[in-house]
Amino acid sequence: MPTAASSPRAAPQPFGAHLRHWRQHRRLSQQGLADEADISTRHLSFVETGRSLPSREMVLRLAERLQVPLRERNAMLVAAGYAPMYRERPLDDPALAPARQAVELILRAHEPYPALAVDRHWHMLAANRMLPHLLGGADAALLQPPVNVLRLSLHPQGLAPRILNLAQWREHLFERLRQQIHATGDSTLAALLDELQGYPAPAPADAVRLPGEHVGVALPLQLRAGDGTVLSFISTTTVFGTAVDVTVQELTLETFFPADAATAQALQRFAATAR
Repeated sequence: MPTAASSPRAAPQPFGAHLRHWRQHRRLSQQGLADEADISTRHLSFVETGRSLPSREMVLRLAERLQVPLRERNAMLVAAGYAPMYRERPLDDPALAPARQAVELILRAHEPYPALAVDRHWHMLAANRMLPHLLGGADAALLQPPVNVLRLSLHPQGLAPRILNLAQWREHLFERLRQQIHATGDSTLAALLDELQGYPAPAPADAVRLPGEHVGVALPLQLRAGDGTVLSFISTTTVFGTAVDVTVQELTLETFFPADAATAQALQRFAATAR
């Protein structure tokens, strides 16, 4: 679902088109957005239809009220005739050294439990030494950089055959992806969701709740390791809360914790072999 803000092949769009897209994406009327931005509905209508050009401050205020991601805020600024405000640099850029060091610290400190960092399209940017213990048996093509974590997880030649609660985990990932698409309007993520939904679905019997699920607390990932050990994880996500760089804002750390004592003991054994 290409959008005025996210499609790289789309012709340049006027600011009003960007504004209308994000207002409708957030399910706001012109009156509702005008009230939130503390401007008149008439002025907002003029801006949206191109009859009035917004100031730089107005662009930023509207983008803030609409919770527009930094990448798309840059596009809105450019469309209104202003320079982009937020830089986008690769994670290995010297200017991002503090962020990169923070990521490395979290990944390393999380051992002996698995952890990884992904970008906005779920490409793996970094991982700690424990992650390879979860990837045994996956087709080598799926492990070629850039590794897409969702594709690796749900592809029939990836981890899917070893995920014991695949039906539940699959729906969990789909819901996370839907929420991300709603927040960002990203057409690449929408295409990824379509691809993942096209993979073979688990048999209905696979949807039976497995022992050890934490009903009302967290859905575990239940995975059979290469040595046959059944591992059960609960996961958390970490993001940078005050990012002013596009790359940093789009970075997510996925950290996995053992959901039972058997998993914790197995991970300790794996860690001993990783030293």
